[in-house]
Amino acid sequence: MRIRGAVLRTMEAPRPYAESKPLDIIDIELDAPGPGEVLIKMTAAGLCHSDLSVVDGNRPRPLPMLLGHEGAGIVELVGPDVDGLEVGDHVVTVFLPRCGACEHCKTDGKLPCIPGSASNNAGYLPGFDVPSPTTAPPSDDVVAELSRLHELDVDGAVAGRLFHHLGVSVFADHAVVNQASVVKIGADVPPQVAAPLGCAVLTGGGAVINAAKPQPGQDVMIVGLGGVGMAALITALGLKTGRVIGVDANPEKLDRARELGAAEAYTPAELEERGISAPVVIEAAGHPRAFETAFSATAPGGTTVTVGLPAPSAESTIHPVALTSEARTIIGSYLGSAVPTRDIPTYERLWREGRLPVDELVSTTMPLERINEALDTLAEGKAIRQIILFD
Repeated sequence: MRIRGAVLRTMEAPRPYAESKPLDIIDIELDAPGPGEVLIKMTAAGLCHSDLSVVDGNRPRPLPMLLGHEGAGIVELVGPDVDGLEVGDHVVTVFLPRCGACEHCKTDGKLPCIPGSASNNAGYLPGFDVPSPTTAPPSDDVVAELSRLHELDVDGAVAGRLFHHLGVSVFADHAVVNQASVVKIGADVPPQVAAPLGCAVLTGGGAVINAAKPQPGQDVMIVGLGGVGMAALITALGLKTGRVIGVDANPEKLDRARELGAAEAYTPAELEERGISAPVVIEAAGHPRAFETAFSATAPGGTTVTVGLPAPSAESTIHPVALTSEARTIIGSYLGSAVPTRDIPTYERLWREGRLPVDELVSTTMPLERINEALDTLAEGKAIRQIILFD
C-alpha cells in the first residue's frame, strides 16, 4: 500500500531545520504484515530527542530511514501467527521490543533485549518469528524478509529499501510492526496521551518506579525537564513521594514544573548556590554536565539514576571518593528499565486514576507537514512534547 511519511536521507543538516528540511515527506510503498506482524493506522506520534539525535548525527543510523519511534494507532490488519491482537485494537508502539528468551530479557527490564537491539541498530524489523541468530544480525536474506518499507522512483515504481527506525517508523500515516513492538490500550485513551506512554512516560516513569524506587517520604529531584524529565516528575508526584524538585536551565520549564506540582524548581546554578540535595536524583537531560549536576546534588547514601542518552563521545567528571565515603549509588536506566507489557498498563491505570496527567506534557499538536519546524523547537529546548496528529 502507499503511505506518506518523513524520511531522513542525510544526517547533520544545518539549522534551522525549517529551511534545510532534513526530513523529506514523501510517498512510500509499505508491504503487508508478515508472520507475527500487524499493520497500524497511526493516530499520533511524538517528537523526541532520540529522533533529533539521528537527524543531527549524534546517534547514527543506516540511511535512508523513515523516522519516528513514539506513536499510537489502531490495528488495521493482522499477519499470520499473531497472538493477542485483533483488527480495531488501539495500541501504543514501543521502540525496544523484547523476545522474552535471551539472557537480557531475563533481567526484569534492566538490560535491553539482545536480538531486539540488533534489529534496531541495523534498521529492520525484529525477527522473533523468523529463524535467525539471537546474538548477531541475521543474514542479508533474512534482513530483506524483515524489511517492509520501499522508496519509489519518479514513475511510482519501487526503487529501493528504506530502513526502519527502532522497529516502528511512526512518522507516517501507517506502519507495519512486529507484535512485540506494540502494547494494547483502551480505546478511550486519547492519541496525544497514548503516544507518550510508549517512550517519554515509559522512560521517565520507569526511571522513578523501576530504577530509583523511592521510599515513602523520600524527596525526588529531576534534572532535565524535557519530555522524559517531566514524565519522571509527574510520576514521582503521582506516587506521592516526598518533595519533588525540578532542575532545568530553562526558566519556562521551571515554571511548568511548579504548575504541575513540583515543590521547588531551580536552575543548575541556583541549585549549587543553595546547596540543595535529595536522596533520589534522576538525570534526564542526556548531557554530561547534567549528569554532573545530578551526582553533585545527590545526598549521602542516596541514588543517582541516569536515564538520558548523551552523545557516545560525551564524558563527565565526578569525584569517585563520594561513592565510597558517602555510600552513594549510580544506576543506569535504559528506557526506564522497562518491560513494556508490564509497565504501560500501569501508566494507563495511573492516568485513569487522575494521578498521571500525561496530557499536561503536550506542548502542541501539529500535522506531519510541520515536522522540520518542530525539530527546531525541540533543538532549542522550547517544548516538552510535540505531538503529530494524523487524520
